Order: sequence, then C-alpha cells, then structure tokens
Amino acid sequence: MPSPEIHELTLPDSLAGERLDVALAHLLPQYSRVRLQRWIDEGRVRIRGVVPTRRAPVRSGVKVRIETEFVADDRVSAGAPAVPFRIVYRDAAIFVIDKPAGLVVHPGAGVKGGTLQNALLELDPKLNRVPRAGIVHRLDKDTSGLLVVARTPAAQATLVRVLAERNIGREYLALCQGVMTGGGTINDPIGRHRTQRIRMAVRSDGREAITHYRIERRFGAHTLVRVQLETGRTHQIRVHLAHIGHPVVGDPIYGGRRGIPASVTPAVRGAVTAFTRQALHAARLGLRHPTTGREVSFESPLPKDLTKLLKILSEGGATTEGGA
Repeated sequence: MPSPEIHELTLPDSLAGERLDVALAHLLPQYSRVRLQRWIDEGRVRIRGVVPTRRAPVRSGVKVRIETEFVADDRVSAGAPAVPFRIVYRDAAIFVIDKPAGLVVHPGAGVKGGTLQNALLELDPKLNRVPRAGIVHRLDKDTSGLLVVARTPAAQATLVRVLAERNIGREYLALCQGVMTGGGTINDPIGRHRTQRIRMAVRSDGREAITHYRIERRFGAHTLVRVQLETGRTHQIRVHLAHIGHPVVGDPIYGGRRGIPASVTPAVRGAVTAFTRQALHAARLGLRHPTTGREVSFESPLPKDLTKLLKILSEGGATTEGGA
C-alpha cells in the first residue's frame, strides 16, 4: 500500500479569511472536501504544530502541514467513456488526454458512469490508488481539448503544486460573439452567482481571476480569440468574455441571445444557430514534467464541428487576420 503523502503548503493572500476546510479544498483539488474535513478532525492537519478546527479562518502566509491517508476510491468504477477520447502522450507518470466535447470529466450529480474518470480506471486500474484517478484540472463537458492526468500520487502532488503556482500553461481558442477591436487582459474576480447556483459571476468579493486574450481572426460578426489563463476559476473564460460583452458562441449559460446581425448570410446564421455547445477548445498545454523536470508542450487541433463553423464564417465574408 502506498505511503501517505505529506503536503506542506503556504496559504496565499487570495484565501485569507476563508474557513480552513474551504481553503484546503481550493489548494488540494485532488481530494474531496469531505475527506479533507475528516483529516482535520483526525489531527492530520497542523498549523505551527497545532491541530486546528475545520472552521478556523486562515491567514495568508501561514504554513499548513497535511498528512494524508491512502484510501482507494471504490465509489467510482471502471468503464467505457460515453464519448471516445484520444491519448496524446503517456509515460509512467502522466497521461495527456485530448477530450472531445460531450465527455464529462468525473462523476457528479446525475452522472455516475461514462465519464473520463471511469475510462481512466478502465485504462489503468492502478489509478484507483491516486485521488480522483489522477485528474488535477478539468474541462467543462462541452469544452474540448487537452488536460493532464497524473498516474502516481507523487506526480499528482507535483502537478497540483505547479498548477497552484500558475506554472502550467493553458491556451484556448474561443469563438466569440461580436467583432473585437483588440486583445487585452481581464482582471475581475469571480464567485458563485448570488441567486443562480449553477452560474459563476464577476463579483467584487470573488476570487482573483486573470484572463489574457488576443485576436486570432475576425469575421463579419464574430471573433476568434486565443486565450491564456493566469488563474483557473470555474467557467473563467466563459464568464470573463461574457462580462466584456463578447460571450462564447453557443454558450448555453452565459451566451445570452445569439446576437446575430441581420447582415450575415443565411449560411452563417444557420451554422451559428445550430452550434449548440460553447465554441471553446483547450488547444495547447505546457508544463514541466513532474518526474524529469523537462519542459513539455502539447497541441490539439480544432475539432471538426468548430473547424466547419469557422469555414462557414470565413466564406460569409469580411474576414481579417488577428491583430493586437
């Protein structure tokens, strides 16, 4: 049986004032909040040698030591994915997965099987020894593209740490409503919507969220942008682009009205209306390998549905290449 992992973390400014269990859930997403609460109650979490309570508010800069307990996750069974996926890279420490749209990353409310996590356990049964089958970050069900999976607890601990330190490069392509005049940076905090719990929103009391974007291509009524994440909040790209008035095409939560001008061709109108998922693709992933320390980078081509939509937009006229 694997030895327990020891995590020694410094609590960042962004989590100051949060409950300890909430803060640890943000910093160690590979473990469920229930499991972290149990470890706090069992005395496996210490701050300056003292055992805290799960409700204790945290202070920035404080060092926390967590001694985990290995527990095989038998609540999630191995099984085939609902949508096939491609393995871009594999070695003893990691998988890099090219996730198609329509594939849920891990089981949740109303989804018990057919997820990427089920498929990973089918692919490598030893992943039941790694929290969440090695998944350290996620993509929404209808977002396509790259994500990395750790195959060992040590690799996962390293990847979670570098993700928290913002040392994993993630680059996305997003097709947005409207014609942008230039790129920029969106630095607006994000938190849970006050009344609609499935939504996130820009909120003054939210967590820091920074999104960089530059124009890749302009169309008659839409813009393809290349987006880089500095932080990784839930729905961050979708919330931020909607916040500046350019929601992602097809976004069922933040897209609002389609906003298709009357001047577009019938073919463009039909294609945009028929595109029923958010037009968002995780196109590039760059990281330092958790065991070799070597910088590695992976790219994923645009999926067929998004490629087809861009072709129709291009044929609709008024297309220009990216600028600032």
